[in-house]
Amino acid sequence: MQLAQVNIARMKGAIDSPVMADFVANLDRINALAEDSPGFVWRLKDEGNNATSMKMYDDDFIIVNMSVWTDIDALFSYVYHSDHVEIFKRKKEWFHKMQEMHMVLWYVEDNLFPTIPDARERLEYLQKHGETPYAFTFKKRFSPADLRKYAPNHPI
Repeated sequence: MQLAQVNIARMKGAIDSPVMADFVANLDRINALAEDSPGFVWRLKDEGNNATSMKMYDDDFIIVNMSVWTDIDALFSYVYHSDHVEIFKRKKEWFHKMQEMHMVLWYVEDNLFPTIPDARERLEYLQKHGETPYAFTFKKRFSPADLRKYAPNHPI
């Protein structure tokens, strides 16, 4: 199994607004960094090579980032130990603080990539039930074996 992740963010302005300009200017570089990182498998993208036009909710100011990685350590390394961390540290410049959980991790079968409805379902599950092997964060890691025990009859 592989690890899927989704995170959403509420922008402080439209994607083409001055407040978002530096974020947009860094998208291609950060996306390429992810794709070149050990453990990267896949990321959600549109014809513009990013996912800023894709909607997870009926809100033009919420953007989505979704990807699949070989394992949780590979994703963690990319997020917190690559040049991505410099962009991550600047998130307050571009995004509002979200009160509800806005990031979730879950396992997917190898070579099966999640859809936006899949991601929404996992995020809502986490918001409702807290961290479980079905939907979790970096704070409480679970394995594919944990998931099989937790939801043995669920089609992963």
